[in-house]
Order: sequence, then structure tokens, then C-alpha cells
Amino acid sequence: MPAAAPAAPRSRVVVLLSGAGTLCAALLAATDDAGYPAEVVAVGSDRPDAAGLAAARDRGLDTFVTPLRDHPDRAAWDRALTAELAARRPDWVVCAGFMKLLGPAVLDAFGGRVLNTHPALLPAFPGAHAVRDALAAGVATTGATVHLVDAGLDTGPVLAQRAVPVLPGDDEARLHERIKTVERELLVHTLADLVTQVPADTTHDRPQESTR
Repeated sequence: MPAAAPAAPRSRVVVLLSGAGTLCAALLAATDDAGYPAEVVAVGSDRPDAAGLAAARDRGLDTFVTPLRDHPDRAAWDRALTAELAARRPDWVVCAGFMKLLGPAVLDAFGGRVLNTHPALLPAFPGAHAVRDALAAGVATTGATVHLVDAGLDTGPVLAQRAVPVLPGDDEARLHERIKTVERELLVHTLADLVTQVPADTTHDRPQESTR
């Protein structure tokens, strides 16, 4: 009887976060399945008190912190973050609620291999207040996007999107919670598709943002 083929090595992922780390937690839960094609090898943050960082440490994961305030300027911080990432040899870098724009050093080193999620259907409502902006615009539908990171603000190529309806009585917190549920699932599936070179399905649920 022929020997079983060795399992393919899982892709190495480093997650960057700034807060609670719910997106990171979703990825970690997915990687608990040995059949998931990626593994989180380290979690980094710009904030030493980020709750998501503590959760990663509780799992025994390698963690690192690169605060902007510890560097003379943003370019120096960008180089320091690049060095921290490079030391972990990631195949992919996932920004999971990371609230800093990545600079040219990181993008030169890992360009085309950095993912971000966003709580809107880009290119609509880029920036830090996407849910608030969607509500203010009176749209009937918003959603979640997974995209590659480039030098702009939420301007990188879209990989996958999923719609979330805006319901009567929604406020920012309520709508954001529903979007985050979709965002977590979309990130897990999109990363797996990328790692296995299966194109993500971005067509079945990508309606245009529309106004009431």
C-alpha cells in the first residue's frame, strides 16, 4: 500500500490588530481546524494594551508591539514594523482592525500579500467611520469588503464583498455588529481561497450601494 502523501504546509499568517481582536479570533478559530490552509504564527499591534493581543498571548502565540510613539517619525515606525513582520516570515499579513495606515516599507516588502477588511462595500464609505457614514447617507444596503492593501485609504483591489441590509431603527452600534459577523466569515473564507488559489466568489452578493 503506497504511503500517504505528506500534508501540504499551511501558509504562515501574521495578524495586525489595534483593539478587541474579534476578526483575529475568528481566524484563530478557523485555524484550529487542521484542514484550514493557513496558520496564524504571530499577532502584532500598535497598542500594548490591545485586548486582542492579550488573547493571542493566552493562546501561546508569538506577539509583538510596535507603537508609533516609540519612533521619531512615521517612516521610522514603518521600517520597524517591517522588520518585526519580516522576522516572522509571513506568507500573508492580515490587518484585522489595525487602525494605522501601512507605509512604503511594509508595502514594498509584502505588497500584494497584505489583506484588510472594511465594514462597507468599497469604494463606498472608505475610512474610519464607514458605518456612521453609511447611516448618514441613508443607504438601504451596506456590507463588508476584504481587499488587498495599497498606499491609499481603502483603495486596494477588492477580493470579496458581502451585502448587509440596513434595517429600520438601526443605529451605528447595531448595524456594525451585524456587519462584523459577516466580516469575520468573509475574511476566513477569502484567506482560505487565496491560500489555495481558488478565486473568491465576489459576484453573488455585491450589489451597488443604493439610497433609499
